[in-house]
Amino acid sequence: MGILIWFSQIIRIVELQFSISNQIFDVLTGTIYSIPSFLTPLMPFLILLGSFFFNTNFNKNTEIMILKQYLSSKSYFSICFIIFSLICSIHIINSEYFSKKFYEIYKIKEIDIRNNLQIGFPSQNEFHIDEKISIFFEKKNENTFYNIEALIYENNQLIVSDRAEIELSKLNFNLVFHDGEKIILNESEKSKTKFDKFIYVLEDKKSEKLSYDKEHYNTKELINSNNKEFINYGHNRIYQYFFLISILLISSKIIFFINKNKNILFLNSFICLFVLMLQIINSFLIYLLSNLSINVYIYYIINLTFLFFFNFFIFKFYK
Repeated sequence: MGILIWFSQIIRIVELQFSISNQIFDVLTGTIYSIPSFLTPLMPFLILLGSFFFNTNFNKNTEIMILKQYLSSKSYFSICFIIFSLICSIHIINSEYFSKKFYEIYKIKEIDIRNNLQIGFPSQNEFHIDEKISIFFEKKNENTFYNIEALIYENNQLIVSDRAEIELSKLNFNLVFHDGEKIILNESEKSKTKFDKFIYVLEDKKSEKLSYDKEHYNTKELINSNNKEFINYGHNRIYQYFFLISILLISSKIIFFINKNKNILFLNSFICLFVLMLQIINSFLIYLLSNLSINVYIYYIINLTFLFFFNFFIFKFYK
């Protein structure tokens, strides 16, 4: 599932009409930074699937079945508490800190890759942009080219300079040449000029800007935001923590559940269906909350009530 998410992010960044052979490593490493933010909503489902897997294997292992019979309730509770506390801690740290930090790095790299795709890729010490300008250089370091010879076709200009930089800080893409000479040979002008700095603006090339979305903020920042959508997303995160705790409690029953008289496959399928339904209900409540059809108190009351009855029925089944 994580591999599918990673692949989907690669496809989202790169449009198929562009060749990415020159920057495939940048694309792959850039999308890795998005994985922590996508693991956050998947964590409860991964825990649930893991509990099904362990239950299947534990039921086949007679030594574990014997161990369970001699395991006291206190020892069983202590083991579950330690493991689940560790999982919750890792999940909260990832949700509130790591996913936020890595997501920002991911978005910056995504924008950088998209910006580079718009102007093309340098190859064999040559760089051609939309038949407007050609740059020939000896070496390159990120967005800086050294020992430049450039041809600007529009005005028949030849530029020779020590270095040139691609400037993305403004709305347009700019090529900034340093310490060189500019030769113009056309019908209206024939000249040779030395310069310390010369800026060539690439018209019709708009650079993307980093805009902060919900994933850039932790829960406290979302709740304190002035943006209604961000506030609702913050409440959704809080609910997801309750949802995770609920899944952990259910998993504690599933992992060590041994009862040959009950249809385990049916119970597991029922849990998966109910979990999916809970998330659908939550999504619908978020929609109502965004449209001011309900207030935040109703949102929590309905969601937590469903969670309570969900746990109650599951604990009844897994006896």
